This record gives sequence, C-alpha cells and structure tokens, in this order.
Amino acid sequence: MAPFRNHLKSISRMFVSDSNDEQFLVFLKTVETFVAKVLSLAMVIVVLVTLADLCRYLVMELAREPYGFFNTTVIEIFGLFLNVLIALEVLENITAYLKKHVVQVELVIVTSLTAVARKIIIFDSKNAGGIDLIGLGVAILTLAISYWLVRRTNRSAQ
Repeated sequence: MAPFRNHLKSISRMFVSDSNDEQFLVFLKTVETFVAKVLSLAMVIVVLVTLADLCRYLVMELAREPYGFFNTTVIEIFGLFLNVLIALEVLENITAYLKKHVVQVELVIVTSLTAVARKIIIFDSKNAGGIDLIGLGVAILTLAISYWLVRRTNRSAQ
C-alpha cells in the first residue's frame, strides 16, 4: 500500500507544481498510449467475434434447405461483411494513433463513409421514411465534401 500512496503523492505534486508541467504531459501521454493499446486489444476481439459471427451465419445459411442457396437476402450478408470491414478500419484508426499519436482525420472520414455506405446497402425502404433517406444523403454529401477538403489540404501541405 505504501508504494501506491507514494505514487499518488508524486501525481498530486505534478498538479500543484508549475515546474512539473513537462512531467505531467509525459504522464498524460503514457495514459493516452495505455488507453489506445487497451482499445486496440478490445477491437481485435471485436473483429474476431464479428468474423466468427459472419462465418457461422454463412455456414448456417448454406446448410439450410435448399442446399447452397441463401434464404436471406444477399444484402444482409453484405451488411455482415461491411461490419467486419468497419471494425478493421476502426482498428486501423487506433493503430495509426499509436504510430503517430495524432488522430488522422482522413482515416476517420473514410471509416465514417464506409459505415454510411453499409447503412445505405442494408437500407430498408419499406420501414423507413423519406426523412431517413434525406438524412443519409446529407451524411454522404457532408462526409464526401469533408474527405475532399482533407485530401486537398493534405496534398497541398506536402
């Protein structure tokens, strides 16, 4: 218990003292890195579970009568594939953060575009209203413009 108490005292001194700002920033960077590593491990688990779910679903669909034909729509299967791809892109975002310690806006926008594309692919027009379709259209337009602006800015900065 004594080492823990000493560690808490040193952290509290970092808050009080102005001369330890650099030390405190190093502490914050360490916490950020730790959290990013935990998130990346959690995303690996999510990717593997999502992939296992997709494989299980495909085997179950192919094993049903009539053999070799899907009883559900192919669109639902595409949605499951895109779930795996979106999880991989989120993992890539976390990995990029660990490498450069900055959030890469272009990568986040691409992940968002993939998520919106998934929503469009599995969109059920029978149960959704026009406002849902308008919302998806606005999301696509704003993400596409954002992506274009970020790409243009990144190219001119190089």
